[in-house]
Amino acid sequence: MGILGSVEERRAELGEFLRSRRARLKPEDVGLPDYGRQRRVPGLRREELSLLAGVSVAYYTRLEQGEGRGVSAEVLDAVARALRLTESEHAHLVHLARPRERRRPPVPRAQRAHVALLRLLAAVDAVPAYVVGRRAEILAWNPVAAALFGDWSLLTAPERNWARMVFLQPAYRELFVDWEQKQSDAVSALRMEAGRYPDDRGLSALVGELSVRNADFRRLWATHDVKEKRRGVQRLRHPLVGELTLSYESFTPLGDAGQSLVTYHAEPASPSADALRLLASWGVGAPQT
Repeated sequence: MGILGSVEERRAELGEFLRSRRARLKPEDVGLPDYGRQRRVPGLRREELSLLAGVSVAYYTRLEQGEGRGVSAEVLDAVARALRLTESEHAHLVHLARPRERRRPPVPRAQRAHVALLRLLAAVDAVPAYVVGRRAEILAWNPVAAALFGDWSLLTAPERNWARMVFLQPAYRELFVDWEQKQSDAVSALRMEAGRYPDDRGLSALVGELSVRNADFRRLWATHDVKEKRRGVQRLRHPLVGELTLSYESFTPLGDAGQSLVTYHAEPASPSADALRLLASWGVGAPQT
């Protein structure tokens, strides 16, 4: 059974997610008057959220209690708007409220990099690039990525996992300048995948392992934050070439949302671009899987 594999687990997750999103809003955030009354708990009341979403208090209460069966897409859209959910949070809400039916939990199997992504990986040999799976595992990478992030060929397959590297390998704390943000991003991405694949035993085992072994992971997992980062900026502190500021882009093949190719690049004629060129001259060789 996965992280959200049973009906009870899915209902609990749906309720906790909605309550956590409601708790972060204040009346003034959504244009409601605050009459100065002392609130026993932070955030909007259920009555206020129901008013904003245009549904009855009883209907929303059932949804927050985890009863998502039969809820329409229109109601979920209205609740998402009222809660000011991001696109990723909206998708997560839909996954929790209307999970795909499965006959049996899938057996955890190691993912293999999509052939189309491997072809792209071979074509971008001048910039750091790697293929990442839905459980945050590194499925393939090019030599420049190894020069930037470390020689992943020295790790076992289970260790080549962003979540495990971030929370279980101290060396990565020195590599990422915005360390707390990197931790948050790693957990938010796993939480997103847990909602999308509630019966994934491999993902459940990974979350269980990290929850036992790392207090920061437990704390961040309890926030119920979800995020699907397709692009952004990463600041690194490399032991040989110093600080780099790199932009990254994520590309997902049609028909396989479970893995992506992630590439990094620097502003032209910048110190980071010079550092990347130096790293590229060291990372000579073929892509690895």
